[in-house]
Amino acid sequence: MRFGRLMLAVCALLVPAMAQAQDFGVMESAETIDRGNFKLKFNPILILGDDENEPGGVVGFGYGFTDTFDFEAKLAVYDGVTVFGGDVELWLVKDPRPVDLSVSAGFHFTNSDFGDQTGVDVTVIGSHAVTPKLDVYAALDTALNKYREDFPDNSYTQVHLVPGIEYKIHQDLDLVAEFGIALNDDGSNYVSAGLAYYLR
Repeated sequence: MRFGRLMLAVCALLVPAMAQAQDFGVMESAETIDRGNFKLKFNPILILGDDENEPGGVVGFGYGFTDTFDFEAKLAVYDGVTVFGGDVELWLVKDPRPVDLSVSAGFHFTNSDFGDQTGVDVTVIGSHAVTPKLDVYAALDTALNKYREDFPDNSYTQVHLVPGIEYKIHQDLDLVAEFGIALNDDGSNYVSAGLAYYLR
């Protein structure tokens, strides 16, 4: 019993450290996947810490159900941390307006050496087509996380402002890059760049 309480106290002290782990990033403009198309993406991600940076990798698979609605499944792997989940995205405002707007909502499960978590993600994305090949975007990305273990304070929220670009290298291949800016203490700044390939 005494050992269990000791382990619970140690895990509670580690909660702030685990709160710095990110999940998938945003890595997209407000435009959803075209109806009937598939999307494959991969993006390395680097969490910028005070003492050291933490590298990770994200893969995703998506499908466009309609012209304004899609689904993506995602997997992120860091040292000692695996995150998997998915989201649905709804394209609310589109051409001919100068700014596209979408909102996505999803979930994630985190398995880690420090304790397992569940979470809910909500993201609002605004983007603008600077040229036919280049979109710039900005997102407000929120993750509500909770540990499955009964820690004294077992939930926390991460909020990020995420500016980025999406550049069409080829008709079916996009380069996406972004910088995540933590807006609260439980978030961490990060940088990520990767590729999105569309199967039409």
